[in-house]
Amino acid sequence: MSSGFVSLLPVSGGVVSSAASFCPQTCSPSNLSGSRASRANLSSRSFIARRALSFHETSAPKRHSPPRVFFVRQDLQDVSDDSFQTEVLDSELPVLVDFWAPWCGPCRMVAPVVAEIADEYAGKLKVVKVNTDDNPKVATDYGIRSIPSLMIFKEGQRVDTVVGAVPKATLSSAIKKHL
Repeated sequence: MSSGFVSLLPVSGGVVSSAASFCPQTCSPSNLSGSRASRANLSSRSFIARRALSFHETSAPKRHSPPRVFFVRQDLQDVSDDSFQTEVLDSELPVLVDFWAPWCGPCRMVAPVVAEIADEYAGKLKVVKVNTDDNPKVATDYGIRSIPSLMIFKEGQRVDTVVGAVPKATLSSAIKKHL
C-alpha cells in the first residue's frame, strides 16, 4: 500500500487510520496503540491489515535520502520574448536556444550537456536559454510542444531542432553540421 492510501482499520475500542501504520516519516508501530495487542484484536475480516502491520513492525527503519539536486548552469544567457530578436535572430554567430522550464526533470538533466556545449564551442556558437513559462510568445511562435527543445539558429533562421534529453554526442553532431 502507498502512504497516500488512507482507510480505517477496525480495532477493539474503535478504529485506527492505516495512514499512521504506513507513514514513511514515522516508521514506528507506536502510532497503533499497542502494536501486538492491537493486532490480536483485529477482526478476521482485516487479514490484510494484520499482515501489513506485521510487515511494518518487522521491517528495518527506513532511511530518508536527501532530495536530488541537479546542476543547472546559471551563467547561460536568459532570453525573453522582448530580447529574442536581438539576441538570437540578429546574432552574427550561430545560436543554440534551449527551451526549458524549471519544473521539467529532463530539462534539468540536459542542462549540464548544454553547459558543456557552451564551453566547448565558446566563440563559435552562442548558447542561450528561454524559460517557456515566462516567455510563452517565443515558445508559441516556434511551435514548442515538448521540452526540452534545443533549436539551432543561423543567420536568423531555424536550421535544426533536437527534442528531448539527448546525449552530448547527438547534440554535438547536430551543431557541427551548421558551423
